[in-house]
Amino acid sequence: MVLNLLVLFLVFTIGGAEDPYRFFTWNVTYGDIYPLGVRQQGILINGQFPGPDIYSVTNDNIIINVFNSLDEPFLISWNGIQNRRNSYEDGVYGTTCPIPPGKNFTYILQMKDQIGSFFYFPSLGFHKAAGGFGGIRILSRPRIPVPFPDPADDYTILIGDWYQANHMDLRAILDAGKKLPFPDGVLINGRGLNGAFFTVEQGKTYRLRISNVGLQNSLNFRIQGHKMTVVEVEGTHTVQTTYSSLDVHVGQSYSVLVTADQSLQDYYIVVSSRFTTPILTTTGVLHYANSNSPVSGPPPGGPTIEIDWSLNQARSIRTNLTASGPRPNPQGSYHYGMINTTRTIRLSSSAGQVNGKQRYAVNSVSFVPADTPLKLADYFKIDGIFRVGSISDAPTGGGIYLDTSVMQADYRAFIEIVFENNEDIIQSYHLNGYSFFVVGMDGGQWTPASRDQYNLRDAVSRCTTQVYPNAWTAIYVALDNVGMWNLRSEFWARQYLGQQFYLRVYTTSTSFRDEYPIPKNALVCGRASGRRTRPL
Repeated sequence: MVLNLLVLFLVFTIGGAEDPYRFFTWNVTYGDIYPLGVRQQGILINGQFPGPDIYSVTNDNIIINVFNSLDEPFLISWNGIQNRRNSYEDGVYGTTCPIPPGKNFTYILQMKDQIGSFFYFPSLGFHKAAGGFGGIRILSRPRIPVPFPDPADDYTILIGDWYQANHMDLRAILDAGKKLPFPDGVLINGRGLNGAFFTVEQGKTYRLRISNVGLQNSLNFRIQGHKMTVVEVEGTHTVQTTYSSLDVHVGQSYSVLVTADQSLQDYYIVVSSRFTTPILTTTGVLHYANSNSPVSGPPPGGPTIEIDWSLNQARSIRTNLTASGPRPNPQGSYHYGMINTTRTIRLSSSAGQVNGKQRYAVNSVSFVPADTPLKLADYFKIDGIFRVGSISDAPTGGGIYLDTSVMQADYRAFIEIVFENNEDIIQSYHLNGYSFFVVGMDGGQWTPASRDQYNLRDAVSRCTTQVYPNAWTAIYVALDNVGMWNLRSEFWARQYLGQQFYLRVYTTSTSFRDEYPIPKNALVCGRASGRRTRPL
């Protein structure tokens, strides 16, 4: 028996030793930042705002020792990183205990079978409104073909709307049951008007990894006098389509190629809000090396409130079926359109008052966090934390009520999820732990007949999707990742006030091939305090 346990210990501590390890040490602090020209308290990582990029290669093991030097608990989540078989490391409160002030915690991640452009962010409270976010890039392994030549350089571009108010004041507004005011501006890599600066050489091609790390607004990205070719979306190589501007909805990431094929001068990079009144706009600079000519003329205009324009662009972004993904086989070798779905889940958002305070809900349930992370309660079999089935598979049409909503789904099921948006604003949804195929989106009400227009051949596979006002979006998901996974609105105030729930992907199997054991260094809190993680 002892020998068997020792073998298991060795397998799970040095298993996968052929995959490289990359080590990071991060110190999270408060610090003064001036993104809109006014001093604010920001959240810095190793003194940086935004935080440092994570560079990695498919299957790399990423070890990040995070020291929390703030005066309140802190967590980091990894937007788009699937944490295969290991939702304990997901970094949201439903799975992971916060890092106490003055303490540290080491995240152990693996970029298993992934490539592409993603980002990390602080997931607790309203920390995201103060910074603490940064880019993640996962490069293909050396022998895996990439469907475009190596760029001359590779830039992370983090865009997002921004408030001048302190994140604690913003959270206090929400806690009081009020709505937040309109944001004050838009940032590019943490900087305001003409503060972000990217140098290129004439005639060369560059990769830009654009992520919308903001709090609520869809943003349009464009470069004066230049076209952009989309080549990758959240881990999927796409058909290489060229655009003059690109809508990036909150929580989404894109890779584009831009060739410096214009005359020797500087050009505006423009980011502006979509579907808003007023329109927020900011600019950066694409600087041609050896140029002595500054940006000139008005920044190029872009789309503003046009929904059809955005919808048609979204439908045009499709998977490159012949390109390799993280593995050498073509992305099109997985014929998702030929698999029968075993379940349809319809999710509808709503807004309203509960006990005189503003709340948001999915299928009438407004999520309230429990006193213990749900994944720990599940592992330690602590009763009374959550109830499976506390959210229905379809809209109820009833009023909003509070609950710790958890929906159960079977491991290895292949399901259809329909996001129904009966509100007048654009929505954006993210599912942790997964990529899904965006098979359809359109205006009006979804019905079973809507399936006739699904793209069952080359729909893009991603982890965050938009849902247009008074419209629907349908996705297919292969539930191949056991765990407790957050499905949430990326409109951060709505997420904070209840527009989220957890999908418990469950199997009766206790095999480590299906789900890893709880990490030995896992923090325990709430009603799990004092429990041992993994005796060996």
